[in-house]
Amino acid sequence: MAPGIILGMLRMDVAERRRRLGSRHGLHPSAQASDPLEAARRVVALHATDPASVFLAVRARSPRATPASVEDALYDRRDLVRMLGMRRTVFVVPTDLMRVIGASTMRRVADTQRRHLLKQLREAGVADNTEGWLAEVECAVLAALTKRGGTAIATELAADEPRLRTSLLMAEGKPYEARQNITSRVLLLLGAEGHIVRGRPTGSWLSQRYQWTLAELWSSDAQEPTSPRAARAELARQWLAAFGPAPVADLRWWTGWSATEVKQAVGDLHVTEVDLGDTVGIVLTDDLERTPATAEPWVAFLPALDPTVMGWSDRGWFLGDHEKALFDRNGNAGPTVWLGGRIVGGWAQRPDGEVAVKLLEDIGSDHLSLVTAEAARLTEWLGDARIIPRFRTPTERELSA
Repeated sequence: MAPGIILGMLRMDVAERRRRLGSRHGLHPSAQASDPLEAARRVVALHATDPASVFLAVRARSPRATPASVEDALYDRRDLVRMLGMRRTVFVVPTDLMRVIGASTMRRVADTQRRHLLKQLREAGVADNTEGWLAEVECAVLAALTKRGGTAIATELAADEPRLRTSLLMAEGKPYEARQNITSRVLLLLGAEGHIVRGRPTGSWLSQRYQWTLAELWSSDAQEPTSPRAARAELARQWLAAFGPAPVADLRWWTGWSATEVKQAVGDLHVTEVDLGDTVGIVLTDDLERTPATAEPWVAFLPALDPTVMGWSDRGWFLGDHEKALFDRNGNAGPTVWLGGRIVGGWAQRPDGEVAVKLLEDIGSDHLSLVTAEAARLTEWLGDARIIPRFRTPTERELSA
């Protein structure tokens, strides 16, 4: 028996996983998405902690997309929505996925955030009945938002409800000790509980300051009840369709669920165990067909925190030994250069707008010309915009200097 082969189990090797990645994530030229909504569906959710990542992730999968077309899908058509999601991370997701993520994932996040805020309010002696006080503030904020037509910025809501300006001492006794108003904490909590969503930014598409909008105005069924168990099964199904085959541990990491929740969600699906070479993974039972091989090479420039890079906790099969160069110390991915399903380098934008590349391995002259051409296309696409990732990595810092 050859090393790594598990008797009686279907084998899905690294080559198959890389082919699936290119095809299913819309990165191969033959499988590109038609619009921003489809680009998001291909990877379930787009990381949105860094606003630029959303636009660049869409562009990588749908090259005809522009910042204006992504904004249209987000704020005019409202096909997409920015919300807190898995692992308490901000994502942009198809609007019809709001209820699934809310029911499957956000209740625990909301409960945790509420406990933390109530503890800090009690310690600060804000009110005798802290729970009642916070509930009153939340109701007042929602009423103020409704009175303003359903959309407002944080400072407007704080003017309408002055208790949002209640100040708490954060990180007391530490060098970075600071006082902070509870405005953002309350709005985050209302978002985690599905009452409000982040709307259009107050500046350009690179801005990190957003209006807040009542969720019911974004989607008429945003707050319709959904079973948490059914929602977890559906989210797990969508993740496996996009990222499978993969170890169950990757699904648990991506969702942030407990081991029990993951086991239940997988148990509610029809899955098959497969041999991944060095470990066992799962795949949807109706998704065992091999991905056709193609001789056509493909290159992609993915942004910081791209959903493909961040989709698995075990990334060795496409990342190789490039983690130190392309990730920060907290596990945040920087901009990456891909060739045929694997990462071969990083990129960054220089102050003059040029997209610069650093290859971390020899890819040959033919493939180098593809990388050079894509760097030129991305430089043109970015135009006057200047991208500085929120989380800096060694390669990005070196190239952008």
